[in-house]
Amino acid sequence: MRFALMTEPQQGMSYADQLAIAGRAESAGFEAFFRSDHYASFPGPAGRPTTDAWTVLAGLAREIGRIRLGVLVSPVTYRLPGVLAKVAATVDEMSGGRLEMGLGAGWNDEEHRQHGIPFPPIDERAAMLEEELEILHGLWGGPDGWSFAGRHYRVDDARFAAKPAGGTGPGRPRIIIGGDGTPRSMRMAARWADEFNLSGPTPERAVDRYARLDDACRAIGREPASLTRSAMVGVLVGRDRAEVERRTADLLELVGAEVSAEDWFVPRRARWIYGTPDEARQTVDRYAAAGVARLMLQDLLPWDLDMVDLLGQELVARG
Repeated sequence: MRFALMTEPQQGMSYADQLAIAGRAESAGFEAFFRSDHYASFPGPAGRPTTDAWTVLAGLAREIGRIRLGVLVSPVTYRLPGVLAKVAATVDEMSGGRLEMGLGAGWNDEEHRQHGIPFPPIDERAAMLEEELEILHGLWGGPDGWSFAGRHYRVDDARFAAKPAGGTGPGRPRIIIGGDGTPRSMRMAARWADEFNLSGPTPERAVDRYARLDDACRAIGREPASLTRSAMVGVLVGRDRAEVERRTADLLELVGAEVSAEDWFVPRRARWIYGTPDEARQTVDRYAAAGVARLMLQDLLPWDLDMVDLLGQELVARG
């Protein structure tokens, strides 16, 4: 199993906070550090400070030297495809080819309203995402003069320089399609992505969704094994039961849960890596058996750097 650490900095994290946890993730042996791309403050109380994902990644690219860096995921509504292509290529160059980029249709209508960003219906956003993926591939990999005419975007006589290097990857930033596994997202992943990331699945759900993903790949003649399978899964681990309970209380306080721990947390337990190290490893094994090649451990306690160290010792180091 491969491991990345994923954070939700809209919980109120400053750039310094994100630099601290990214550096700790690198020291703990994680292969990649991901952050979300949101402008509204959640989970928990509204009004906490938030930061721009791509600006932060640019800073981390220069201050963190080895770990891969990525966003999971950038909504198609936030940036025009050509702008995103240029921003990503710039961050990729700044990082020495360590960039991975997750893309999605977006879902949080409230933060769009709060920032004056249009939020069309999901069918339209999905169509925009499909065009964005084709444009990214065309601008990065196509020849000078490449053109595209879609319903939402148009590119005429492209001139895109410099092309991204992509490090040891596909000659460009790795593209990740994320979500719950709708048929349309699987078709897009099969055609355009390097990795398909399920958001918060149980191992049983992952088995079902990956089988459908295999079918989507075969339908266009793609070898299913060429598309990496990953999952974003909540994580809370303690050295013993007392530490698990303390961190659970800390989490509930941080997210501002207005219900009991049982009401908020129990429904999530089946799709979290939760408990003592032995319990956590058992859950990791279940995800591995379901076909997950990489786990993005979603850390909702990002100021608890000791837990990052523990994850490195008890999960990452043991593969």
